Amino acid sequence: MTYESSGPSVTDAQLTERQPHHITIVSETFPPEINGVANTMRHLCQGLMQRGHQVTVVRPRQGHEQKGRFESTGSGLFSTELVVDGLPLPGYADLRFGMARASTLRKLWQKQRPDGIYVATQGPLGVAAVNAARTLGLHVCSGFHTNFHQYSRYYGAGLLERLLCSYGRWFHNRTAITLVPTRHMQRITRGMGITHTGLWSRGVDCRRFTPHKRDTTLRQQWGLGPNEPAILYVGRLAAEKNLRMAVACFERLRSLHPSARFVLVGDGPLRHALEHKHPEYVFCGTQRGEDLARHYASGDLFLFPSKTDTFGNVVLEAMASGLGVVAFDDAAAAEHIRHGENGLKAELAEDDAFINHALRLTDQPSLLQRIRAQARLDALELSWGSQIDQFEQLVLNPKAKARSHGVNKQNIPLF
Repeated sequence: MTYESSGPSVTDAQLTERQPHHITIVSETFPPEINGVANTMRHLCQGLMQRGHQVTVVRPRQGHEQKGRFESTGSGLFSTELVVDGLPLPGYADLRFGMARASTLRKLWQKQRPDGIYVATQGPLGVAAVNAARTLGLHVCSGFHTNFHQYSRYYGAGLLERLLCSYGRWFHNRTAITLVPTRHMQRITRGMGITHTGLWSRGVDCRRFTPHKRDTTLRQQWGLGPNEPAILYVGRLAAEKNLRMAVACFERLRSLHPSARFVLVGDGPLRHALEHKHPEYVFCGTQRGEDLARHYASGDLFLFPSKTDTFGNVVLEAMASGLGVVAFDDAAAAEHIRHGENGLKAELAEDDAFINHALRLTDQPSLLQRIRAQARLDALELSWGSQIDQFEQLVLNPKAKARSHGVNKQNIPLF
């Protein structure tokens, strides 16, 4: 494997032999918080540490923490961290804006200059980090992880969408490169006027998410027999996830398959209203680790109705778990779902097609089984290791553009 750049080509061996670097990750959200950005940061930091890099994390104080601190931990996620004060994010009370002065970060980075800074979020903490890095002449990159300009319309702030687009363009164009997870999102960000973008996708842990963790006891708790369909949703229970579509889809499906159960894994502002209106649904709340893997594997059909996600890690987790995915032709589904082969997808404007796809898979067990098997096979090609390699190339060598290449299979059982 080689990488195209303005200089000599870089081989895999050279990548392995190069000296470790000091990389700073700045993010408004971080594990143990549960969302796509925090999940990505966990895999990124772990992958960088495994390659011998020193990783410093700058993040806001979370709800269970009392005060900011700077400490050396040597954990599996980072070498050191700076925890700053924060304020709740409107509409996301469990997430926080980071509040830090650029001068604080300048002092930190003057003492120990990072080789590269990756700013994953564009809140006040991200702005302070970019300002500090630019003042010191440090190499700083950004990530486009969340469609806040599209989210605004779901929280009574649709008029702010244009303003948020302008803000995003200003923020990201002050960094050397903005990393986006899909080619479609690359087109969107360029349409917003973000001039320098690089493609950095996501991987999936196929050892954790696997069909063999299917749990008969758990399915019985959901009220399901061996051949009765579990329709699964995993994610935040929030308006921007288009849960209205998921509910409409399941209600149509249940009218033809009364034994089906709708299983929702996650929490959020819509949970109370949904539980009140649909007490017959199965609300599992937030699940982590092996429990989350068991919930995935115990489902049959996976609904991903979102039209606002920049990626949607849950799509890959569902594929790895051997589920039949129904999604819109956007984000992760646009990149990884081949219609009729490893899932079904509908055009963004075709809500009826989304519902019909779910009905088709429920009506045709042989088709569902074939798609589930192929989804698992395809997920095995999507290792996090290859994505960490890509991140290194884009963030530590900004002039290099990684050529599209195949990904080595993970040595993991299929089922």
